[in-house]
Order: sequence, then structure tokens, then C-alpha cells
Amino acid sequence: MVHYPKLRAIDAFPMETDGRKAIGLRDPSNLTDRIVVVSYSTFFIISLFDGTHSFVDIKAEYMRKYGEMLFTEHIEEIIKCLDDNYLLESEQYEVYRQRMEEEFLSSPIRPATFSGKSYASDPQQLIKDLENFFTAPQGPGTPTSRQESNPVKGIIAPHIDFQRGGACYAWAYRALAESPDPELFIILGTVHLSTVTPFVLTKKNFETPFGVVETEVKIIEALEKKVHFDLFQDELVQRIEHAIEFQLVFLSFLYRTTKPFKIVPILCGSFHEMITGEGDPLHNHHLTEFLNALKETVAQARYRICCIASADLAHVGIRFGDLAPPSPATLKNLADEDQMMLSYARQMDAASFYHYIRREKDRRKICGLPPIYALLRLMDAKEGRLLNYQQALEPNGSSVVTFASMVFT
Repeated sequence: MVHYPKLRAIDAFPMETDGRKAIGLRDPSNLTDRIVVVSYSTFFIISLFDGTHSFVDIKAEYMRKYGEMLFTEHIEEIIKCLDDNYLLESEQYEVYRQRMEEEFLSSPIRPATFSGKSYASDPQQLIKDLENFFTAPQGPGTPTSRQESNPVKGIIAPHIDFQRGGACYAWAYRALAESPDPELFIILGTVHLSTVTPFVLTKKNFETPFGVVETEVKIIEALEKKVHFDLFQDELVQRIEHAIEFQLVFLSFLYRTTKPFKIVPILCGSFHEMITGEGDPLHNHHLTEFLNALKETVAQARYRICCIASADLAHVGIRFGDLAPPSPATLKNLADEDQMMLSYARQMDAASFYHYIRREKDRRKICGLPPIYALLRLMDAKEGRLLNYQQALEPNGSSVVTFASMVFT
């Protein structure tokens, strides 16, 4: 038994179960998708699992906090529960992590990680669910026949879960459905974990409930020759990130009965150091080198191409580290600030989009900054149009995520 238990870097968030307040614990890397729900008093015990507190220390801190005895058996039960769910740094977790990583790296397929969890794995049920997003009260309606003018050069779509954002996704995908069919999609997604390099690629094909989507390896191999950093150094995050997978659910749904399409799946790393420092993406050598190489390679490709930024906007409230929940005035200001920020995207002004966020030191935590910025630098489009904007407020009002759909022609 571990006598100096150490918790992994995990997410902890408030929730309610059976009418009682509780804390949910989960792995932000999605190496495991299990959520462990604990009481506030148990969470206090877990907060002491930092690798420096012994059982004696934990018992003493608990006595000071609650004035009650804490038995060794209870601590051991908590440790076993966390370890069985791979939330502790332990031998059991390391064995599990290595097995999962080896399975991913050796496979030619990126599995549909969130199938059956975030969306239906049964194709017929998934078709019904996606169709309902188009016809929902906040949705755009069912797509009409394709128009042969103004092909869509790019879209911004959310990557929030479908339960909250499905109707917003549908606005972008209706515009895409009503345009001439692209043959290749450059998908730029937010990576929510730290990475060594600014862009992360994979040559793996992607599994979906509607079949396997082929990755255009020729373009990726061309990029390998043009850039001077390892495009696959952080490839493992492709397995656990949802930003590309969620777009492929909609794409595979739209084109399931037409000519197959190909993708270039690109995860975009954080701009945090540039935002908090004096940085500018134009002066980031690896970032600029990659975007220039991608734009050149795409221009030479004989495909009808559409770029997709899989991007949410603001993350505000207690769940995201703020001291207070968003008030009605906060939500109104948030919408105004989001609209101003997106006006630069409409104008295809990547620099102004970035500097608007930088001036506020990313106070609103715009997780879609990297893919949207990359999209604006990459696309050969004249203008953008905002189709839909929404705010998903937590049921208890503690936090909010904002997101939007845009189309570029």
C-alpha cells in the first residue's frame, strides 16, 4: 500500500448527485474517461495526496479540519478507488498508460474514442440525433439542395459536447452541405493538453460510426520535408483529443452517401506563453514556418479544399478557475466581447483577432484561439459570416462556455 499517496494532475469540478453537492474527479488527458464522484470531506482528504503527506499527516489534518478521527482503513479505501480509476501516480497507472500508448502508436487507425460516450455508436441512432440538431429550435433547419456558386472555403464550428452545442454545429454544417462538395478537409483543432511543438499531426486514418476516414498522407509527408520540427513528437494527444473527432462525426454524416473525402488532422498547441508575454505569432519561427509550409502545400494540391477550425470560445466561472460564477451582466458583456472578437475573424484579420485576445491577457480563456488564428492565416477566402452564437451555462449557474459557427467564402 502507498503510504505517501500522490494524485495525478486531474480535473476537479463541483456537481450534484442525488440532490447533494459533490466533487467530480476526472483525467483531463482522457487516458481514462471514468469520473469519480466524492463528498467534500473526501475531497479534502484527496487534496492531501501530494506525495509528501503520510497517513499520520493526513489524519492530523483531518482532525484539525473536522474534529473527527480518520481511520487508516478509510484512507486505504480512497487510495484503492483512485488507483483503480487510474487517478493516482502508481505502478498500476504506469502499466495502464504504457499499454494504451503502445496500442495507439502501433495501430494504423485512430479509434473513435468518444463513440458510445459523447455520441451514439449506432449509425442509425446517430443519424437521428444529428438530424435533430438541424431541426431543433436553435438549429438552422434541414439543408436544401446544393448551390453551385460561392464554395465554402472554411468554417468555424464548436468542439463542445453535442448535447450542449449540437444545434450550433448544425449551422456551420448546413452551409457546408449546401455548397459544392470539398474533396479535402484541413481540420485544425484545439489541443487541451500541453505540447512541445505548436502543431501535432498523425498519419493514422480516423474511425467513425459511419466508417473510416482516410488521412491524406501525401500532404503530411510534404510538410515533413518543409518544416524543421517533429510533427509527431506529441502524436499521443491525437488519441485523446476530441476536437477533430467531433468534426468528423458531422462530416461523415453529411457525406456518407457521396464521394469519400480525405482529411489532414492538425491539433494546434497553446498560445499561452505568447499571450502572457510579449510574443506575436508572426515572430514564432516554428508556427510561421508550419503555416507557410501548409499554405504552400495546400495551394499545390489538386483538391477542392475546405478548412475547419474546431474551436470553442470563452470559458468563464468557478469551473475554470474564476472566483465567482458569471452574473447576467457578465454574460451580456461576454457576448459583446465575443462578438467584437469574431468581427476580426469575419474580416479575415488574423493579427487583430490575436491582439484583441492578447490585450486582455486571455481573461476569457479562449481555447479556440490557436485553430482560429491558423485558419485565418491559411484560408484563401474573402470574408466570413457569423451564423450562430450560443452560451452554455452550467445548470447550477457556476460556469459558462461560449461558442459559435461561422462560414467563409
